[in-house]
Amino acid sequence: MDYANRKRPPQRKPRSANKGKKQAPQRQVPWGIVVLAIILVIALIAGLRFIAGGNPEAPLQSTQDVPASTPEMQAEPMPEKPEERWQYIEELENLEVEVDVPERELGPPKLMQCGSFRQRADAERLKAAIAMQGLESEIYPSNGGTWYRVVLGPYETKRAAEADRHTLQRASIHGCQIWNWNL
Repeated sequence: MDYANRKRPPQRKPRSANKGKKQAPQRQVPWGIVVLAIILVIALIAGLRFIAGGNPEAPLQSTQDVPASTPEMQAEPMPEKPEERWQYIEELENLEVEVDVPERELGPPKLMQCGSFRQRADAERLKAAIAMQGLESEIYPSNGGTWYRVVLGPYETKRAAEADRHTLQRASIHGCQIWNWNL
């Protein structure tokens, strides 16, 4: 359908029940709302002046009315600032702090497994990628020689294992898991 060349429908004349009477007068201005709006504006202005601390009845003082200071009005100079004395420095110089640090319990050694493969060639490929990052890994056959695990470690702490895992993640070697294993 062509909307651009479409003809407009013919205009209907409004039906009027009162054909001979005058039309309804225009709507009158709601004076109650106008008066309420004026009162609210005046209240807002008065509230702002009250918040600002200004007194609308008080005349503004000019800066020219302030007399210049006379010698009688000048006060004596302030005394010098006393030197502060810190007592805690002298008190803490000779004190020692004793802290009881319990021995860290080392759990079982941690091993990090980075892959488990059916083909030894796949395990060798991962071992070579790990070696390129400067880490040493071992391939352990498991399940009767049908699976080959690529394992790093043993680590004494989990923190050391996490550090190596982050090194491997930066080299896009993901999926390494840290376990409490003994071989």
